Amino acid sequence: MSKRVFVLDTNVLMHDPTALFRFQEHDIFIPMVVLEELDAGKKGVSEVARNVRQVSRFLDTLMARHTHAEIDAGLALDQGVEFAASADEDAPRASGRLYFETRPAEGSLPTMLPGNKADNSILLSALSLRGVFTGAEVVLVSKDINLRIKASVIGIEAEDYINDKVLEDLDLLYTGYAELPGDFWSTHGQNMDSWQEAGRTFYQLSGPEVTDWHLNELLYFGRENDIELITRELDGDAATLELADDYRTGKGSVWGVNARNREQNFALNLLMDPEIDFVTLLGAAGTGKTLLTLAAALAQTLDESRYREIIMTRVTVPVGDDIGFLPGTEEEKMTPWMGALMDNLEVLTGNGGGSDWERAATNELLSKRIKIRSVNFMRGRTFLERFIILDEAQNLTPKQMKTLITRAGPGTKFVCLGNLAQIDTPYLTETTSGLTNVVDRFRNWRHAGHVTLARGERSRLADYASDKL
Repeated sequence: MSKRVFVLDTNVLMHDPTALFRFQEHDIFIPMVVLEELDAGKKGVSEVARNVRQVSRFLDTLMARHTHAEIDAGLALDQGVEFAASADEDAPRASGRLYFETRPAEGSLPTMLPGNKADNSILLSALSLRGVFTGAEVVLVSKDINLRIKASVIGIEAEDYINDKVLEDLDLLYTGYAELPGDFWSTHGQNMDSWQEAGRTFYQLSGPEVTDWHLNELLYFGRENDIELITRELDGDAATLELADDYRTGKGSVWGVNARNREQNFALNLLMDPEIDFVTLLGAAGTGKTLLTLAAALAQTLDESRYREIIMTRVTVPVGDDIGFLPGTEEEKMTPWMGALMDNLEVLTGNGGGSDWERAATNELLSKRIKIRSVNFMRGRTFLERFIILDEAQNLTPKQMKTLITRAGPGTKFVCLGNLAQIDTPYLTETTSGLTNVVDRFRNWRHAGHVTLARGERSRLADYASDKL
């Protein structure tokens, strides 16, 4: 591959401060207007402002003790600046050079791009670089689709920033379950051992299928009413499997809720397992993510006293116009955002019927054990023996997701719920979401589990609307 010079747009650095070190042996060029926009965005406590300040610290370290002539000649990106904590340890070290716009751009834009917009200034800088780096290919990198379109129209190669993508295609995302072939027992059961321990049934076997499995993955047969297994240990082509619990029947209900399909049954196996500290549930609206999670949380907090309280939170990204500031305490401000959780809570607490006094007593008990918190105030906190439910997790960046998950202390279970088809955060996509990142990174950890819920269980009206609208 020939040498390339990447012109970085402001939104790339705002999205990922470590983008400076993500282009391996290629050079980076930062226009002066980008530095101006970074300076304008450094104030505040938002994630974007924090990223801008981190970029400024990186640039300050790179430029320390360098003369103007050295800056004009380009700064080596491998001079000792360490990656931020979110950078990949296995990523190749940057070996290119960093260039700044130290002299006015030469040439002019086509007359069809009038005015002094910042985007047009970036395009002019990219055009003028062709005369400076004659032996290299100049590429504009931006997360702004419209800027990439304008660049392509006037003949500048433009690309999206793809180094933060977890997967190339969302279809490659781990689902959490796999179907076993019909001849599975004949090919894997010759040297199989089975035993019972603490009321659980285990199988130890080996065979060619084992190498494709992941820890805590659900294994099932295509036949109805057949057994379901969970992988507990993997060692080469040998595996230890555990017989999964059945939560479909009345005796196996959790806080009055039964699983209606295979995926929901596996989700309850993960949610009710004390050895699983981190659970991710993906699925479209109506697949039962919130209801199953709340039922498991109530059963383990109130009935089993495994956790001290339930903490519910979500990212406050509005779908429509922002309704402005909300009055009251932190919990009162968060209540309008927690409608989905509260709707499911009403279903769970209303199943038992009873008098108005009994329902009032139940609600009073629940209010003391269920806390609603804002993600904006999570930094620096530690939660001990809590059942934490993070709703709408697809709207979090990988860095925000790390900040929240690291709040978990001993005895805490963390559950992330989300639908990757409903991302509302700007510049965040299905393949760059923090939820996608944790599903991929945690899939082979002994104390984490994931399942993608595929079938909607709301009503015939909701099912028909999902198919036809």
